[in-house]
Amino acid sequence: MMQTHRRHWLVISMLAAAGVGAEPIDEDLALAYGDKGTISIATGSAQPLRRAPAVATVITAQDIAAIGATDLDEALATVPGLHVSYGPIMYTPLYGVRGLLSQPLNVQVLLMINGQPMKTAYTGDKGNTWAGLPLENVARIEVIRGPGSALYGADAFAGVINIVTKGPADLRGTEAGLRGGSFRSRDAWLQHGGKLGPLALAAYLRVGATDGHGATITADGATRLDNLFGTHASRAPGPANLGHDAIDAGLDLGWDKWRLRVNKVVRRNAGTGGGVNSALDPDSVIDMDRLMADLGWADAQLAPDWAAGFSAALHNYHEQTPRGLVLFPAGVRIGPNLFPDGMIGGPARWERMWRVDAHAVYGGFQGHSLRIGVGHDDTDLYRAETHKNFILTPTGVPVPTGPVIDYNAIQPHIRPARRDSNYVYGQDEWRVAPDWTLTAGVRHDRYSDFGGTTNPRLALVWEAAYDVTAKLMHGRAFRAPGFSEQYTINPVSTGNPDLKPERIKTTEFVLAWAPSAELQFNLSLYRLDAVDIVRVVANPAPATGATYRNVGRLKGRGGELELRWDALRQLSVTGHLALQRATDRATGADAGYAPHQHHYLRVDWRLPDQWLVSGQANHVADRKRAAGDARPPVADYTTVDLTVRRLAATLGWEVSGSLRNALNADAREPTLPGGVLPNDLPLAGRWFWLQGLYRF
Repeated sequence: MMQTHRRHWLVISMLAAAGVGAEPIDEDLALAYGDKGTISIATGSAQPLRRAPAVATVITAQDIAAIGATDLDEALATVPGLHVSYGPIMYTPLYGVRGLLSQPLNVQVLLMINGQPMKTAYTGDKGNTWAGLPLENVARIEVIRGPGSALYGADAFAGVINIVTKGPADLRGTEAGLRGGSFRSRDAWLQHGGKLGPLALAAYLRVGATDGHGATITADGATRLDNLFGTHASRAPGPANLGHDAIDAGLDLGWDKWRLRVNKVVRRNAGTGGGVNSALDPDSVIDMDRLMADLGWADAQLAPDWAAGFSAALHNYHEQTPRGLVLFPAGVRIGPNLFPDGMIGGPARWERMWRVDAHAVYGGFQGHSLRIGVGHDDTDLYRAETHKNFILTPTGVPVPTGPVIDYNAIQPHIRPARRDSNYVYGQDEWRVAPDWTLTAGVRHDRYSDFGGTTNPRLALVWEAAYDVTAKLMHGRAFRAPGFSEQYTINPVSTGNPDLKPERIKTTEFVLAWAPSAELQFNLSLYRLDAVDIVRVVANPAPATGATYRNVGRLKGRGGELELRWDALRQLSVTGHLALQRATDRATGADAGYAPHQHHYLRVDWRLPDQWLVSGQANHVADRKRAAGDARPPVADYTTVDLTVRRLAATLGWEVSGSLRNALNADAREPTLPGGVLPNDLPLAGRWFWLQGLYRF
């Protein structure tokens, strides 16, 4: 059996390196392994994971189904060195990589879908109005831990996450599914893949709704004001407002060398979580619309030794508050001012982002694969609205003004803004010797607002033996400031158009050892140094308020040990241990928020009659507070999930169910200092879902 496993993995790796992979090699192998042995985002081309010049993880559709993950956050929580935290606004997920966990936005990790950035101009990340990303239409998730700007430019700072949706080769026929569970959560979806003559087609539609887990927040920002002024305005203790209605749709068309992919995301009546101002707001909701489309052309044999590709992408994003947002509840007092109807704001923004990219790959030099590329981005926040019932004084004190009116001409929260950027990059994968590969790359980005930045990387991969691979890598990356940091009009935290990009350099060492086909180990060690981190800094006296400035410096170090063991034909075990620490160089204190330890264990057990039982345990430990936060350290927690599936042969019914946080652990994620949410953000307790899936 060991020889058979080795041959299977060798065939998969060879075909992936040659660019094959659009069609499954073998349905049984795809079911068993899910193509975990290849990755594309490390160099821009598919290659074996063990030789990729990056520290990377691949989560397949088979992994997603086995662990019972229904949302992106649940899948990413299984990645070594990646911690999923949450911010109070709408419980927006924050993906902390290697101890770098930014609050309250998730700006230091680049999130992509099918290789196209999924980010907004205003926040610089995926946007506050998120409300989840379902996984029924996801074929695989590729994650790089470490810098990625040499290929992907802005925001590939601490890591890169690429979500690959299911295409015609992944959906052979039609699939219909229903799922229901705790919190009045219900989902229904339909997806189909196949061919219409020369046209390959895949389509997906999902409709869902939930009331959200509604964990109790015991005290909030309004509680603090009540204690100061003797009022009783706070809605705490009360449940987090996490309900929403959702529509997700996708279309994937392929014809000859052309491919068109369109994804539409609609969120309606999305609750504000812990409140947009860290004050519970059970009634306000936010609506969001996101459209992503990309048209690509690729020719693997354009000419002898040449391959080339081109893509054009559009990202439209719109969010608004149909009834306004209650920043503080009715009866609150802020300084001398009483707000009998509450402090209400109603921002809305419309954004459009265009991107064009072209690349060529040349293999005419023996032992070399040269990749060059150019591109242009156009980011346009072309419309913004501000409705509210107050005005801010020059010192930032809110003064009530009566009913909610349009303040866009008087005191907008931001004005329309635009940014253009151009980039060029080059990369050489050089087979120095039969067992040595040197990958060198560099990319230069030039922005219309803050100038240029150049980011190189270098990776040496040594296949020391058939079962041992070593990697030594160094790279630099940057994070472009978001429009909210540059152009916000708010005396409390004023935008700064002179901001520079954040910068980081990282050195990594990887040792992969597979003593047998059934047993694999991976050890990753790293050091990082980040400078020019954007933070809100108080203005020098006698001025009041604060401004965004490049003042932060962080350093970090850590390691990740991963294990995969096919103990028996019916039993497999995977797990990891991650140790990490990030330090604020200005204070010498811990950077806070991210765990120093992350332990994960997963066991999959295949039973007779196509039953599969999977269990996983996730232990998050040793989280410190940021400098100046006197609260005790955040408590450790361990969650345990159990999933049972009855697999369908090829067609017919598949049923499954999952019990999440089975031991009902009190899991919490840290909040910013200042007492606005003193007891942190509570996560969901014990909950479950049941699902039926029919393929025909």
